[in-house]
Amino acid sequence: YYDSRGTTLPVAVTPVQAWNLIMAKPQPILGLAFRIRDAISARFGANRVGGFSGRQRDDLTPGDHLDFFTVTHSSPDMLILIAKDSHLDVMTTITTSGRVLTVIASVVTHNRFGKAYMLVVGPAHKLIVAQMLRNLRATLTRKPA
Repeated sequence: YYDSRGTTLPVAVTPVQAWNLIMAKPQPILGLAFRIRDAISARFGANRVGGFSGRQRDDLTPGDHLDFFTVTHSSPDMLILIAKDSHLDVMTTITTSGRVLTVIASVVTHNRFGKAYMLVVGPAHKLIVAQMLRNLRATLTRKPA
């Protein structure tokens, strides 16, 4: 699985600032989706992820955690996050160049459960990230300078 989504923001932000703004108010449906995901995935030996906490972070270094992700790289223009599990490995990269923000998700599956999981999650992930980017644009448009 590979997906890349980008947007031009009204103001420039760092990848960590973008993460904080997006995760400050996670989409309500995500809580339910993660509870369902954890209940089903645990039966196949996958780790429970719990979802997004909304916890804000400023300075990140490799090895830090953002919810269920491990930070592997953090710089003013790039944030790389990984999550490894029995059924798949995920790498999410958030980059910025001026006002352009890009989110790339890459998944390598390890077994039949991982493949089946991505058949459902893949299309949903595209919609969720697209909505997160729309919400981020709207938040930054409303934010006073």
